This record gives sequence, structure tokens and C-alpha cells, in this order.
Amino acid sequence: MMATPGTVTDTNALAEQGWASLPLSYRIPERTPTLAEAQQYCRELVESHYENFHVASWLLPKRLRPHFHSIYAYCRISDDLGDEVGNHAQALVLLDIWGEQLDACYRGEARHPVFVALRETIRICDIPKEPFADLLTAFRQDQSVTRYASMDDVLAYCRNSANPVGRLVLYACGYSDRERFALSDETCSALQLANFWQDVREDFARGRIYLPQDAMTAAGVDEATIAKRQATPAFRALMREQIAFTRAMFARGAKLIGTVDRELAVDLDLFTRGGLEILRAIEARQYDVLSVRPTISKPRKALLLLHALAGRFVPGVRPAGSMA
Repeated sequence: MMATPGTVTDTNALAEQGWASLPLSYRIPERTPTLAEAQQYCRELVESHYENFHVASWLLPKRLRPHFHSIYAYCRISDDLGDEVGNHAQALVLLDIWGEQLDACYRGEARHPVFVALRETIRICDIPKEPFADLLTAFRQDQSVTRYASMDDVLAYCRNSANPVGRLVLYACGYSDRERFALSDETCSALQLANFWQDVREDFARGRIYLPQDAMTAAGVDEATIAKRQATPAFRALMREQIAFTRAMFARGAKLIGTVDRELAVDLDLFTRGGLEILRAIEARQYDVLSVRPTISKPRKALLLLHALAGRFVPGVRPAGSMA
């Protein structure tokens, strides 16, 4: 039977095509796993990705690791549903299915291991649905919005794509006040921006530009400059402006480090220093992010990790309360 657009059959076909482009373990299983099985699934997913989230969760107290694993697994798969499918219609269908599983999770009815594990985290840490749902809003937006008129529009996107992650971390660690949320939002948005500036050419290859359109126009930079990968003086000036704006956000958000317990402070210090290192790497290339993607060297990454380990294990050493 041929699928007719808009029908259940068509939706099912799009879903099947989308799942086929992702790891088999992402699919919703026929049998609901036990909590132990679900938590193991999340832990293995974290350990299979060599990213800062893995390091940060390892530095936290053992009792918090399952919560960080379940939150990370949710974020990881949500991101992949939006970015790794390669077809906007398929991605939107899968994100809707994932959203239905989120709703079922809050009813205690979800079958996917991520949501079985997440249900326990939500119960113990008293986490509302909003930050999880906001992430899905951002990933849906990625399917249709590829340009942003102003920095306000970019930051509005960050409010859904980055800030919920920081809030989920705070919830997991027992914090839920507006003051800490506001500081966390500064850091998370700054981290998102740092990644945008690092990945200008890669994002352009995916059809997206996160540099504010009004700032590009004011600087005399058009899309042809990015397409040709020419770091002109005008483009470098534009990037210098974005880096300064982002560094100021990191400075404001760094105040959060001194308001939380030692273990979380170490992780926040690590993430903040990592974001600032991205900005320094861009500056070291004289703001040329078009010819080569600026990266943090392995020795610098090792120093960041050593600093975090010192803050975690060495008596008398605390993370910095502000970042230079």
C-alpha cells in the first residue's frame, strides 16, 4: 500500500526510515526494561561518548552519577534525533515520538530505557517537565530555522537548546532557585555561543548560520564570505565582537561557581574553562574560523582536567570563582 502524505501510514514510514539511520538501541523496545537495565543502558551510552559530560559525571559523587547518566542519555538521543537523521520530516516525526515518550515518562508509562531511568531521576530530584520539553522545542526549531536576525534571536534559541541542560544539572544536585538558574543560563548560553563561533564553517555546510544577520550586515560580511572560507578583515572584526560578547557572559555566569557545593563547583569550573579555551583558540587564529576549525590542544585539555582533579581531590584547592 502506498503511503499518502499526512496519513498514519505515511508517519509510520517516516519514523521507520528515521530509526534506520540511527543506532538500533535508540528504538523503543517491545519489553519495558527494569530500572537496573535502564540505568546500565544510560551509563553505557555515556561511556561510549568521549565528551566533557562523561568527565564531569565521573567527578561527581557516586550517588549522583545515575541521574547525570539518565539526563545525558536523554540529551544525547534527543540531539541525535534532530541532527543525525538527515531528513527534516523524519526528524520531526521521531522528535514527536520522543516527546510522547517524555509525556508517558511523567505518567510512569514509558518503555524506552532512557525514560525508565529518567523517571527515577525525576522522582528523586523533583524535576519538572519543562526543561526536557524545551530541548525538544530547540531540536524541532533546527529543522526549519537556519538564520537568526539578531543576537536576541540567537539567545532565544539558546534558552531552549542550552540553558535547560544547566538547569537539569542544578535540579539533579538539589538546586532549584531563580538566582542560580539565571547564572547557569549565562554559562550555558555562553558555551553554546562558543561552539557556534568555533563551528561557523561546519554549520554553514549543514545549511545554518548562527552569526546574527544584523551584525553581519553591520560588519559588511555576507554569506559568500563564509562560503568561500575567506577570513576577511571585516569577518575577523565580526568574530572579535562575538568573542567579546561571549566572554562577558562567561564572566557573569562564573559567579555560580562560588554558590554551589565543592563537587558541582569543580564541574562548573571545568566547563567554564573549557568554553574560554575555545574562545582563546579562536583568538589565537586571529579570529579565522573559516580556513581551519579552532580546537583545544590535548595538552590544554589535560591541564583543564588536572585543574578539575585538583579541585576535587586536593585539600584546600577550590575552583576559581571568576575566569580570567
